[in-house]
Amino acid sequence: MPLNFQTQINKGELCTWQIGEPENWFRERLQLVPAEAAELEQIKGKRRLEWLACRWLTHHILCDLKLSNDYHRIPVLKDEFGKPHLKETPFDVSFSHSHGRVAVLLQPVACGVDIQFFVPKIQRIAHKFLSVREAESLDTANLLEHLHFYWSAKEAVYKAWGRKALEFREHIIVEPFKYGEAGSTPVQVVKDGERNSYQVEMLRQGDYFLAWCRETTGDLPFQQLNPLHRT
Repeated sequence: MPLNFQTQINKGELCTWQIGEPENWFRERLQLVPAEAAELEQIKGKRRLEWLACRWLTHHILCDLKLSNDYHRIPVLKDEFGKPHLKETPFDVSFSHSHGRVAVLLQPVACGVDIQFFVPKIQRIAHKFLSVREAESLDTANLLEHLHFYWSAKEAVYKAWGRKALEFREHIIVEPFKYGEAGSTPVQVVKDGERNSYQVEMLRQGDYFLAWCRETTGDLPFQQLNPLHRT
């Protein structure tokens, strides 16, 4: 499983790996606790490898951060909304996987990560996740690529929010950004009178589009953003 991206962020870490090992390789090394083993038994097909790879990569990062070692692995459990979490650590954790590649992000604040393999059909569903203003900002010369970054940014924020029940088009408001191989933009979640702020970073890795975020609520006044019309 080659490590193809690794960076330290805000006292945490982000990594992406390409899966190359069979299931038994992970099972022999992970020492799953009963709750994890029961969860894995409910998963079928290639998703089992992705599930295992995310947990192995989490262990790899925790070892880098000196919180785990070869003799002590911190299990990944789920909260009431199905969001993964790590006991005994000060970190929030987020997973993503696409076409044999997994991404794991650990941060000391609420965080989310998304990785997407390039899929042309994304244009068919753009109207479901983009507001009018977001759609008007698209770079026509790089339309599909720009759409992938918008989608991944919203997916990452959705995971950081962690409570489900969000409409991408209505509740997740992305400050329009220019397309590039890498970039960043602030994002707001506005729902039921609550407003949460996130900073999203984006990076293209060949045919993969990676976006990750951390919560910045309280750090960046909403008034500093341009008004967004969610119509």
